[in-house]
Amino acid sequence: MNSRQIKTWAWVHKWSSLVCTVFMLLLCITGLPLIFHHEIGHLLGTEVEAPKMPAGTPRASLDRVIEVAHALHPERVVQFVSQPEDDDGLWFVTLTPTPAPTDDFKSVAVDARTGQVLAQPKFDEGFMWVMLKLHVDLFAGLPGKLFLGFMGLLLLVAIVSGVVLYAPFMRKLDFGTVRRERRPRLKWLDLHNLLGVVTLVWAFTVGATGMINTWADLLIKYWQYDQLSSLLAPYKGQPETPKAERASLQRTLEVALAQAPGMKVSFIAFPGTAFSSPHHNTVFLRGNEPFTSRLLQPVLVDAKTNEATASPRLPWYLTALLVSQPLHFGDYGGMPMQIIWALLDIATIIVLGSGLYLWLKRGNTVPAARPEDAGHAAPPGAVGRPAVTTAKAGS
Repeated sequence: MNSRQIKTWAWVHKWSSLVCTVFMLLLCITGLPLIFHHEIGHLLGTEVEAPKMPAGTPRASLDRVIEVAHALHPERVVQFVSQPEDDDGLWFVTLTPTPAPTDDFKSVAVDARTGQVLAQPKFDEGFMWVMLKLHVDLFAGLPGKLFLGFMGLLLLVAIVSGVVLYAPFMRKLDFGTVRRERRPRLKWLDLHNLLGVVTLVWAFTVGATGMINTWADLLIKYWQYDQLSSLLAPYKGQPETPKAERASLQRTLEVALAQAPGMKVSFIAFPGTAFSSPHHNTVFLRGNEPFTSRLLQPVLVDAKTNEATASPRLPWYLTALLVSQPLHFGDYGGMPMQIIWALLDIATIIVLGSGLYLWLKRGNTVPAARPEDAGHAAPPGAVGRPAVTTAKAGS
C-alpha cells in the first residue's frame, strides 16, 4: 500500500472514529451493567421469582391469570402475556391504556400454578432502566435508535479502516510490541493498536448486532406489511374482534402448542397489538435448546373461534434480529460468557479512551528521530491517529 492510500485510509479511520467515539464510550459504559442485568436485579431485589413447588403441581388457567392481573388495572387493556425462559412458574401480564405501542405500561407478575399475584415490578424506573434507555435509544425513541444505529455503522467503518492501517504500521514491529521506554503518547498508541486487534472480532460482532438491534421496530413493521397482511386477507373489512366475543385464552395456548409439539410459549400478543392482528391472538413459541430458545415460531389463532389459521416461519431478517439480541449482550453461554463479554467491553473502553487521548495530543511536536529508532517509524498518517478503534454499539 502506497503513501497516498495510507493517508486516505487514515483519514477515513480518523473521522469515522472521532464522530462515533463519544457515543461508543457511552454504549460501552451503559452496556457493562446490562451484561449482568439478572444478577444485578437479584442484588437490588427487583427480580421476581416463582415460589418453589413440587414438580407436576397443577397450573392455573391462563384465563384466570389474565383475570387476576386485569382486576388490578381494569381501566387498561392487556397487550401481552409472557413467560420467562428460565422460570415457567411465572406469567408476566403487560397492561397499557390502548393496544397501540407505548411506553406507558403496567406489569403484573402472576404465579402460574396458584394464579395469585406475586408482584407488580416496575421496569420503567431505577438504575437499570436508565442504563437500558441510554443504551437503546438515548431516551429519544425511534430517532434515538436510528441515530445509534448510524453510530454503529461508523464504528464498523472505523474497525475495517483500522485493520487496513494496522498491517503497514506493524510491518517492522513484533506483534504486541508496546514501546514502554518511549514517550507516553507513543506507548498509548501501541497499546491502542494492540487492544484494538485483540478485541477486533468481538467488537465487530457486537457492533454489527447492536446496529441490527436498532432496526427492530422497522423490521417488525416491514414484516407486518410484507407477510402478515397477506395472511389476513380473509379478514379484510371485518372489525376488530370485540373483547366480549373472544374465546378462552387457555384454549388458544393449547391450540398453538399442538401446532408445534415440543416447543414452549414465549409470549402471546393480543388482538390489535403490534405483534398481532385485529382478529388473532398470536402465540410466539420457542425451542428448548440454547440456540433454538432464541428463535420464535408465531402461531396465529382466531380470537373468536380458537382456530389456528396460520403458522408462518419468520423471514430471515427477523431471524437475524432474534439471534443478534442475545449475542449482543453475551446471553448464550451463562456466567463464563458474561465475564468474557465484560472483560472485552472494558478493553474496548480503554481503546476508545486511548483513541481520544491520541487525538487530543496530536499537536505535540515529534522530536528528531534517533538512529536506534530506525525500523520503528510508523507509516505516514498513522502516528497520532487511532489505528483500530472499536466499541460496543446498539440495544
